[in-house]
Amino acid sequence: MNFGAFLLMPSPSARAHSEIYARGVEIAQAAEGMGFDGIWLAEHHFSNYGYLSRPMIMATHLAAQTKRIRIGTAVVVLPLHHPLVVAEEAATLDLLSEGRFDLGLGRGYQQYEFGRMGLDLKDSRSRWEEAIEVLTRAFTEESFSFRGKYFSFPETTALPKPYQKPHPPIWVVGQSPESIDGAVRRGFNVVTGGAAFPVGRIEERRQQFDDAVRRHGREGRQQFGIQQKIYVTESEEEAVRMAEHGLWNMRVSLSLRLGREQVERGRVTDVPIEDEPSIEELVDRHFLFGTPDRVSDKLMRLQEKLRLDHLNCDFWLGEMSQDKVLRSMELFAKHVMPKFQEVPEAEVLSPSG
Repeated sequence: MNFGAFLLMPSPSARAHSEIYARGVEIAQAAEGMGFDGIWLAEHHFSNYGYLSRPMIMATHLAAQTKRIRIGTAVVVLPLHHPLVVAEEAATLDLLSEGRFDLGLGRGYQQYEFGRMGLDLKDSRSRWEEAIEVLTRAFTEESFSFRGKYFSFPETTALPKPYQKPHPPIWVVGQSPESIDGAVRRGFNVVTGGAAFPVGRIEERRQQFDDAVRRHGREGRQQFGIQQKIYVTESEEEAVRMAEHGLWNMRVSLSLRLGREQVERGRVTDVPIEDEPSIEELVDRHFLFGTPDRVSDKLMRLQEKLRLDHLNCDFWLGEMSQDKVLRSMELFAKHVMPKFQEVPEAEVLSPSG
């Protein structure tokens, strides 16, 4: 299993924007030093749920601030953008990072964001289908023309072309059989799940992924991953106390998804969820919170059910302080990650010891 550190960059108290971005850079550099495989950057707009409105700009900066770790978007909301611009920005980032870039894409889920850009969330799937064709053709064809409902242009060459061939690895959010099948058919990796989804539903998506891989003859070519809220600590009592920060993220995300958000001057209220789990239930069943041993046991059970290639770790939750986030990451990297990583051949002892 590979491990990434996820950056949403929330701030319930709307702290100074310079402080929030400085925290993001520090977490990315710490993730590299701790041995994480990647850093993943969200895209959200117009509320303090997440301050990362331009993830590829941030990714370009982080690529210059790091040496080894891969930098990815999780995700660029493709229907909000012209796909030719996304192709050019992604290729530029891939070149500047010398091939350390992963392009994560999604359809989006917030009418709150779409409406403020003059778009309708109901059109996101049809906009996605056109945009993904334009994007992949821009990466792989010297020049092409396109005529669609949303995007039309004459013979055009998108420049530059990516460092990685034919393009950076593409990850797609798969929350339905149609989305998963489309991703696999195109040769993309799939990421799904999250704390609000029961394991049984994620298992269904894993099965849908496996079925699509067989159907399209793509065995061994694509990866499946999930994202989880994580807090590792030496104290189970502290894990319970810190869960309120994860609950803030969960409440706000669902209120934005369901169109029930309450936002004033960019500050969003964490609206309680109908039939909301208790803090204890969140720690026990939804979040990867607890001591290193307990988090390892939870993740082992997930791995047995889901056969994950990648885990995207959401450490910075709600108003959690930077020292808490970094300590949690350190404990996870030191005590949990090694149990799920392959030992390089050079480190395997010979029979003689």
